[in-house]
Amino acid sequence: MRSLLSRVVALSLIATPLLAQEGEAAGGSVNLLSPSTGLMAWTLIIFAIVFVVLAKFAFGPITAAVRDREAALEAAIASAKADQEAAAALLAQHKALIEAAKGEAQKFISEGRATAESMRAELLESTKKQQDEMLARARRDIDAEKGKAIDEIRREAIDLALAGASKVIEKNLDDAQNRKLVESYLASIGTR
Repeated sequence: MRSLLSRVVALSLIATPLLAQEGEAAGGSVNLLSPSTGLMAWTLIIFAIVFVVLAKFAFGPITAAVRDREAALEAAIASAKADQEAAAALLAQHKALIEAAKGEAQKFISEGRATAESMRAELLESTKKQQDEMLARARRDIDAEKGKAIDEIRREAIDLALAGASKVIEKNLDDAQNRKLVESYLASIGTR
């Protein structure tokens, strides 16, 4: 049916100009401004046939294709909007994660500073403690050496005093008894 209809349309399209030329040849000259009823009739008939054929076979698929294209464009726009919204949500999520990471980094930095400051304070305290212990030990050693030196000086003083006293008295007294007597005297002098 379609092939027959398409042949009729093609034939009428080809025949119309030939029929129009035939009418012109019979009249001799053609006045373009004067209406020709035969040409007008054939033009209207061919237009109606072409319109019916186009309406039946072409307008439907063309409008369907336009509707499909329009639906596809609307779907693409909706998809693009959804993708844009998803991208915006993902961007917001990433920004939030970056801010959280910055906050956590600042927290780690402040904790590191606090730890370093506490370690510094501990090291200073430990060093001061060691320094105080060394000073105390040095003082003890100095006091011990001082005591030893004083005892040594006392012994020397006692020995010298005894030697001097024995020469002065020229009497041979008991060394142990004399030593005891001088030590008690020196001890009483040291307490005053």
